[in-house]
Formats: sequence, structure tokens, C-alpha cells
Amino acid sequence: MYEVSKVVKGEDISYKHPSAEFYKAIGGEEGMKELMYDFYDIIYESDIAHFFPQDEDEFEAVKEKNTKFFIQICGGPKVYESETGGMNLDEFMIRLHDDFSIYEKSRYEWLGCMEEALRKVKIDQAIKDNFWAYLESFSKLTVNTFSDGSVYYAKYNPSQ
Repeated sequence: MYEVSKVVKGEDISYKHPSAEFYKAIGGEEGMKELMYDFYDIIYESDIAHFFPQDEDEFEAVKEKNTKFFIQICGGPKVYESETGGMNLDEFMIRLHDDFSIYEKSRYEWLGCMEEALRKVKIDQAIKDNFWAYLESFSKLTVNTFSDGSVYYAKYNPSQ
């Protein structure tokens, strides 16, 4: 359904936040919760499940927290602000992933899980495409470990 471009170490990544149309079309907070909970349930059965807590209560907390991120990044209420410690939301999310060794293969798996969840969402395809464009680009900034054994942490560039 969607194409995924390769990550190039050190490449400047441009992205745009998803249109608020996505947040509205999906049904606001409740619709976003349905999408994200479905997505994380798919993740839990995937090859990248080890990145996430295996304790059910802890995993539920991750679902809730990450749903708030997507609500805010998609133009909904600022429900994730308290998590960032005053840091820019994008920069916070990039730095949050620095604690994990994320390979391009992990990014592909993550995007594949999201694609599976998005297929179930019955909204205009152009609106979904806009959301996907954000995910596909922004997710490159979370990859920090490369097949040659090197590590590179993406720099946050607020003009992106």
C-alpha cells in the first residue's frame, strides 16, 4: 500500500506534521485511541515487541502515552505537553528513541504495523496519505544504528 524510503545516515530529513484533518476524520481523541491501541496490539505480536514492556499494565500505559503524542501532533488538544519537560514535542520524540538501538529493519517493522492498522481506518485515502507521509519521514529520525555497526543520532532541526 505505502512505499518506505531508505534511511541515509546524516541526511537532512524534512517532514510536516499531519493535517488536523486526519485528527477530525478519524474521530478525534476516541478515534485516535482506537487506531493507536490497534496499532500497539499489532506491535505486541511483531518482531519489535521486545522494545516495549511485556507487562500488560506497563504496555497499556505506553499505549495511553503514545496515543496522547499522536493526538497532539495531529492537531488535537495539547495532551502530551506534560511529558516533554518543556522540550519541543518533535525533539522530545527524537531524543526519546536515542535510548534504543533502532535499525532500519525495526523502522520497517514499525511502519508495517502502522500500515496494517491504517488499512482498517475508513477515511478518505488522501487524508491517510498525509498522515503516512509524516510517519514515513519522521520515523527516519528515530533510526540510530546502522548495518555497518555505526551509530548516529539525528539532529533536531526546527526549520524542518
